[in-house]
Formats: sequence, C-alpha cells, structure tokens
Amino acid sequence: QDPVPDPGAAAAPECADPPVPPTDVTAFTQDDLPEPWSGADQVDATIRTTCGDVVVELAAAQAPQTVASFAFLAEEGWWEDSPCHRLTTSGIFVLQCGDPTGTGRGNPGYGYGIENAPADGTYPAGTLAMARTQDPQSNGGQFFVVWEDSQLPTQGGGYSIFGRVTEGLDVVRAIAAEGVEGGAADGA
Repeated sequence: QDPVPDPGAAAAPECADPPVPPTDVTAFTQDDLPEPWSGADQVDATIRTTCGDVVVELAAAQAPQTVASFAFLAEEGWWEDSPCHRLTTSGIFVLQCGDPTGTGRGNPGYGYGIENAPADGTYPAGTLAMARTQDPQSNGGQFFVVWEDSQLPTQGGGYSIFGRVTEGLDVVRAIAAEGVEGGAADGA
C-alpha cells in the first residue's frame, strides 16, 4: 500500500544542474569592507538558485554593515556559481550558502562584527542571517536561510539577522526535504 503523502511536506525541487564552482575566487582585504549602509531602511534582493529564486528583504536599518557587505559582494559577483554547502535538519534548520569554494571555510578576506542578533537565540523560519566562526568579528560572506523555526546558540553574541525571505521559502524547504548527503543531519 502506498503511504499517504504529507500535505505539509515540500515537493521535490525541480532543479537545473548546478554550475561548476569557480576555481579562482576573488580575495578582498579588510580595506575593501564597505562603509555601513546609509540608504533605504529596507532593500529587496533575489538569491538565484538552480532550484528557484529566493526573494529577500534586507533589514538595512538594523544591520547596516551586513547589508552593505552583502550588496558589495553581490555587485562584485563574489557568489557567482557558488554552492549552498551546508544543510542542517535536526536541532537547527538552516541552509548555509555564501562560500564560493563550497568548503565552508571560504571568506571574502575581510570580517566584521555581529549586528541585530536576538538575545534569546530565536530565529523564525524565513530569517536570513550571517554565519560565522567562534570569532564574533568573523562575519564575511557566508549566510544562512532558516527554513523552520530554530533556536541558535547565543554564546559569543549570536548570529546577525539581516533580512527575511518574502518569496521562495518553499524553494529552500524543498531543498531541505531532499536531506543531507548520506542521511546525516548536518552536512552537504
């Protein structure tokens, strides 16, 4: 007997073949870090994936340094053909992108501090936030989309929220439904 489909489950994504990640990634320096955003309080952007577009509203008033860096890296084409390299499916629910090398260790060559991190560690579904190392000054190019409500650690200052998904969360959820390589809960 066929199982009854879960009406809340995301359909398998219809994805194009992913591009080959770049072999030559532009390196910037700390001097290239743009000045904090001083334009509109909110900025719309589109993250184009091989599985569909994810439209986001960037919270420039709450995270001006992060939004300025995000806009700079996008304009420079720094993420062109880069993979989303990490998915988590247990405990926290995020799709992590923004490292052109696909290794999870890539950064643009500059770093900056945490902005707009929730003191209680609550990251609702659709949140767009920066990934970082243990160093609170290590925000750079890696970011993540929260695809289900998540409680993230607050030690070290939390993670900068710089926007929210306004369209395309279904794309991220469909990717997440495909799972982590090898059946793990955290990985490629």
